[in-house]
Amino acid sequence: MSTVRGRGRSLEIAVDRALGAAVEELRDLFASRPDFYRGSRAVANLGILEPEAAEIAAFRDALAEFGITLDGVSGVDEIADTVAALDLAYLGTAAAADVAALPRRVSVRDVRLSEEARSLVADFAGARGDMVRRRQDGPVPQTAVVAPAAVTLPQPTRPLAVGVSTLYHRGTLRGGQALHNLGNLVVVGDVNPGAELIASGDIVVFGALRGVAHAGAQGDRAARVIALELAPTQLRIATLIATSDAGTRPRGPEHASIVDERILVVPFADADLRKEQQAL
Repeated sequence: MSTVRGRGRSLEIAVDRALGAAVEELRDLFASRPDFYRGSRAVANLGILEPEAAEIAAFRDALAEFGITLDGVSGVDEIADTVAALDLAYLGTAAAADVAALPRRVSVRDVRLSEEARSLVADFAGARGDMVRRRQDGPVPQTAVVAPAAVTLPQPTRPLAVGVSTLYHRGTLRGGQALHNLGNLVVVGDVNPGAELIASGDIVVFGALRGVAHAGAQGDRAARVIALELAPTQLRIATLIATSDAGTRPRGPEHASIVDERILVVPFADADLRKEQQAL
């Protein structure tokens, strides 16, 4: 199945089958949530495929139907001239995981980010890089809590209050999908393994959280993660990381926060929310 990943402010589409079949597959995905992707910019990794110009143009036009702008394509060297003839950037032969780091065409729009937004974007990239390194090094032992030296969280120029904004999402997040927000994240639905939630504030999931969750992404140690079923692949708050030990705990709504330099998970009914609110 072709994969759509969130990479910073762009989408990365990794195609693993004939381009015509991938177009129909992506149409079904985008049609199920037509407004979620609208306004996005994307790059595509075609792997070893060598499609004709007409096929790449049809792929580009299919994305445009849903408000997605295709900026560039990576793949084998043989498609470089074809891609350039369509006025798209050829991004080389990088693997799917590296496409987002390659140079892309600059948008003609004059986009100006606040200091807080620039800081958060940089931290998202650092968090994803750290997650990739940890997967390559092997799983972290259960209940382990680590403050990795390899990741340095940027400090905002002034304190950033939790709750600057709240992004509300209704529906299940499948593997490869991601939600990022400068503020809080609220998901009504399940977060499957391979999906990613990153927020500078709290993360609340009215469903099962089985993917990656990073709350307090700008270093907010008062941030918390709450879910009806808390069984993440990786749980992170500020600079602390832990893996789930859900198999040893009874099921039910749970609350995760930093207590005494470690991530503590307790039943939601036992969480002292008033104390945390006073500490903010």
